[in-house]
Amino acid sequence: MSQASFLSILLGDTDLRVPSHTVPSGIKRTAISALAIAALCMLASVALAHGVTGSDQTFLEQNAGRNLIVFAYLGAKHMVTGYDHLLFLFGVVFFLYRMRDVGIYVTLFAIGHSVTLLAGVLGGWHVNAYLIDAIIGLSVVYKALDNLGAYKRWFGVQPDTKAAVLIFGLFHGLGLATKLQDFALSKDGLVSNMLAFNVGVEIGQLLALAGILIAMAFWRRSSNFHRHAFAANTVLMIAGFVLIGYQLTGYFIS
Repeated sequence: MSQASFLSILLGDTDLRVPSHTVPSGIKRTAISALAIAALCMLASVALAHGVTGSDQTFLEQNAGRNLIVFAYLGAKHMVTGYDHLLFLFGVVFFLYRMRDVGIYVTLFAIGHSVTLLAGVLGGWHVNAYLIDAIIGLSVVYKALDNLGAYKRWFGVQPDTKAAVLIFGLFHGLGLATKLQDFALSKDGLVSNMLAFNVGVEIGQLLALAGILIAMAFWRRSSNFHRHAFAANTVLMIAGFVLIGYQLTGYFIS
């Protein structure tokens, strides 16, 4: 299949999928090497997923009253350093070329994330953090397989990508809400502080997304982009499986 014909394939909405022809052995070797690096990076940094630690945690627990700027900063920091969010967003925009399409998908994710973040904290929802984070890992696996065109080839059906992004956005927001509920947050100014925190999360998402899109723009100019798409999404899928395994292990031994 030529690169030109591949570019003309549209499955689902407007995002392209990795072609189904045989992957060159060189790409397979690249994928295997990258998988090992990805797994090590995931294990080394897994404690950061959806976490608010150290001085940030101390501030959250000691804060009383409205402190909108600081809470907005903490929300932005969470998103920029939350690799599970970034992996999912990377998968979402991988084959999106038009800014209109990027805006639609990112907005759907932001809506889902905002709803459960605010409802979870303000409503006092109590869910198991390990299981929620395992589902977040599943979201990464889902999007990687979607990019690889797996569902169309396996089941003959292309899932609604927009609906999936919105639904997984709900779980991403709930994941952070479960972490915030572990802290003794003051009720004084909680609503306004959480709104500011959520605004910060969305600002952080835009900053992270801008970096991803800039990097993707340079990568897409390379003639090797589509040949490397298989390896990249395979790495993305394995990273999601590593996160799932880590969280389920924590669930069963906790």
